[in-house]
Amino acid sequence: YSIAGKALKFNTKADIQPYLDELAGLEHLKKLDFSGNTIGVEASQALADFILGLPQPKKDSIVEIDFSDFYTGRLNTEIPQSLDYILPSLLTLKNLSILNLSDNAFGLQTIEPIEKFLPHAISLDHLILSNNGMGPFAGQRIAASLFKLSLNKQNKNKNSLISFICGRNRLENGSTNYLSIALKNHKDLESIKLYQNGIRPHGISNLISNGLKYLKNLKYLDLQDNTLTLSSTQILSNNLTNWSNLQELNLNDCLLSANGSKVLLELLLSTKITTLNSLKLQYNELNYLSLPSLNKYIKFNENLKFLEINGNVLKSEELPSEILEISKILEERGGALDELDDLEEPESDDEDDEDDEDDEDEDEDEEEEE
Repeated sequence: YSIAGKALKFNTKADIQPYLDELAGLEHLKKLDFSGNTIGVEASQALADFILGLPQPKKDSIVEIDFSDFYTGRLNTEIPQSLDYILPSLLTLKNLSILNLSDNAFGLQTIEPIEKFLPHAISLDHLILSNNGMGPFAGQRIAASLFKLSLNKQNKNKNSLISFICGRNRLENGSTNYLSIALKNHKDLESIKLYQNGIRPHGISNLISNGLKYLKNLKYLDLQDNTLTLSSTQILSNNLTNWSNLQELNLNDCLLSANGSKVLLELLLSTKITTLNSLKLQYNELNYLSLPSLNKYIKFNENLKFLEINGNVLKSEELPSEILEISKILEERGGALDELDDLEEPESDDEDDEDDEDDEDEDEDEEEEE
């Protein structure tokens, strides 16, 4: 059942009642999608009461709920009251597998209801919490709740989370101690997306060394638009063999540096990683020195179909022969190389070296501060 994107305003019970009546008349109910509307406290109570009052067979049939973009224009005093009604009602849905709460301005002031809910949501397989305005402190609290969830799942012989999406939340380095431990304990995780969180090299290294490297089932890893530089790229590269099922690696906009890009590609080749289907390396200062390894790896890994390298330091009067060859190979496999319309001019070797040194100095400063 979906009323997604209708920009409806549910302030009172009367506002939402017609839609609850529609739901009540449905024989089968698998997914409930209220995204792109806005709900107040009174309507939230009505929705929660409706869910609680559903016949057990209908409750058991619900496997997915999308309440993303559900609080536009609501005060930060309204949102926690609403969640205090709605989230406990979801715990009665014993087969709820997918929950999307993205694009809601939770932030630190409204995180408590989610913090109380998550440890008990043992049926969840897929949790989507993107663009919620968390910040590092709310991120710590969510991570602690996820850790408790992993313990409760183990006690009930339930599998852990399978996917966790938490992008655009300003998690920063401050959340990574908690987050790494939480993710480590969800041993069945196959997909992790932590894009656009302002996590710096020390935090990325922490996440990988204390969390991600233990996830043997990992298939999809998205760290786009965080900062790695050479140091944490080295750590990530050294742990590639832990992820024997890895199919997609998204490191776009991660400032790997020229040397970091080269290290990554050399290790992909030397460790004979053949599971990757998609490799995303845009805007990482990758230069012509990495092309031989990249070309060899593309030829070696016949499963790789999609490659993104736009925004790197590869601009010249004519595209290097290696890139032309890579593009042809990917097309023959039914894949593609991305559009190379924003390549950068190569700088002098001295300038490249200085950039890498600056990246490492910055990383060392961060470690000293923490």
